[in-house]
Amino acid sequence: MRTEVLTDTHTGSGTGAQASASAPRESHRVWDPLVRLVHWGVASAVLLNATVIDQESAVHETLGYIAVGLVAARLVWGLIGTRHARFTAFPPNPVAAVRHLAGLIAGRQRIHLSHNPAGALMVYNLWATLIGMGVTGYMMGTRAYFGMEWVEELHEGLFTWLMISVGVHLLGVVIDSLATRVNLVRAMIDGRKTVPPGRATE
Repeated sequence: MRTEVLTDTHTGSGTGAQASASAPRESHRVWDPLVRLVHWGVASAVLLNATVIDQESAVHETLGYIAVGLVAARLVWGLIGTRHARFTAFPPNPVAAVRHLAGLIAGRQRIHLSHNPAGALMVYNLWATLIGMGVTGYMMGTRAYFGMEWVEELHEGLFTWLMISVGVHLLGVVIDSLATRVNLVRAMIDGRKTVPPGRATE
């Protein structure tokens, strides 16, 4: 069962609010080294291929395969890894994602120690897109599909979708971090989520 810390992002008043403000923040170890390695490794490979590496070069191809390999390792880790890294901690649930976003707009939401429901959908989307790019990239180098326009267009279309998804992902990280007062970027660096005082449940 997922551990989460419940919080109300509305500002209270009186002694209760003062006590809450003075209470120590709770730190939870969430992301293990492999999760962080995959995250930043994939991000680096995508950034390099999108900005400075020649798309026709062997380096571009190598970085693409490295990214797909990291995603594959993460998928295996989602089955056998640490608690918050497992798929059971962040199942794809569109209904829960909508509820999470509605709570974000209303100013009341749950702070999930693993990926929140909206973030989970984005994670699965990014993984699927990266795998699709790896498959089409491989196809472009085979005799059967070399020079086929539809394969190249699909690869380019997936890249465009990846860039859009990354932009939405970054925006979501900023908004959620501000709304919940949990620094999601720092959590993916040191592996810990430091959350406002609240009630942790199993």
